[in-house]
Amino acid sequence: MTKKIKVVFVGIGNCFSGLVQGIQYYITNPEKQKIGLMHNVIGGYGINDIEIVGAYDIGKYKVGKKVSEAIYGKPNEVRWVKNIDSITGNDVIVKEAPILDGVGKYVRDMFEPIEQTKTVEQLHDEIVEEIKKSEATMIVNYLPVGSEKAVQFWANIALETNKAFVNNMPVFIASNQEWAKRFKDKNLPIIGDDIKSQFGATIVHRVLTWLCKERGVKIDNTYQLNVGGNTDFANMTEHTRLQSKKISKTESVQSQLKEPLKDENIYIGPSDYIPFLKNKKLAFMRIEGKMFADVPFNLELRLEVDDKANSGGTSIEAIRLAQIALDRGIGGPIYSASSYLMKHPPRQTSDAEAKQAVDDFINGKRSD
Repeated sequence: MTKKIKVVFVGIGNCFSGLVQGIQYYITNPEKQKIGLMHNVIGGYGINDIEIVGAYDIGKYKVGKKVSEAIYGKPNEVRWVKNIDSITGNDVIVKEAPILDGVGKYVRDMFEPIEQTKTVEQLHDEIVEEIKKSEATMIVNYLPVGSEKAVQFWANIALETNKAFVNNMPVFIASNQEWAKRFKDKNLPIIGDDIKSQFGATIVHRVLTWLCKERGVKIDNTYQLNVGGNTDFANMTEHTRLQSKKISKTESVQSQLKEPLKDENIYIGPSDYIPFLKNKKLAFMRIEGKMFADVPFNLELRLEVDDKANSGGTSIEAIRLAQIALDRGIGGPIYSASSYLMKHPPRQTSDAEAKQAVDDFINGKRSD
């Protein structure tokens, strides 16, 4: 019998809620596992082998509640299943995390953070003790965009407690040489940074860009504009929190070109917050370029997705690949998984190359 993957989750927002409700959906509808999963089983681990052993947040509608209740707490929008009674660890109590820079000024009223009476140092010591007792193997980060100090806090916690780290957010840890070395020195796997949607704007834009390159088409200008109605988009209206997110998304697309476009010829990033869209995300893409004999063309595309459903399937992959690395005693950045699943990995490759690398890693043909 395969052992459980014991995970501590940080940030009990829509992405986490979508992940656990998705697991519940597949557990209760096993015949549906042919739809929406890249791999049903990886290294012997199925989707129902993930066990929640810790959860941390700063919202007053989540801290102190069971995970099974907190996932529906304000301001979360995901409502796929009525309860998550089949998921191991659904009765884990959500604990208090330090706020640090985890709450932007435009979403404070939406999150309604708890009033913290403990210092960061006190919370640090409590969290270290709790995670050590939890028998967790990894920490998965789902903090909001722009939470640089908070993400670094949790990366340090992973190092102190000897846990693998999956960084789903665009604060550069796996792709930062100093942080990567720290995880390598402690022989702890890290997968990051900034998770790709399973089928979202960036992955579609990357493939279209790659296709232009492969067909000998020159791209002159391109943009990607994204709008949505959940807290992620509200948070990103604070432009000072967007720097790493825009870098992550832009480099992901630029990496598919033979020669990067100049800054004035490419724009990729969140555009606006439209409350009535709720968890719906709309992406608008345009590519302008030249074909045979310098004849111009342009392409426009509109993509509509449920935003938080889009990261769940990818996170399931990252968690299981991190566990395989742990089982094999591999530390440092897992380049194959990071390139395939993340927008800003330590090494950018084409998606076809990244998929082959992941398959080779799963089959033991490569060590990272």
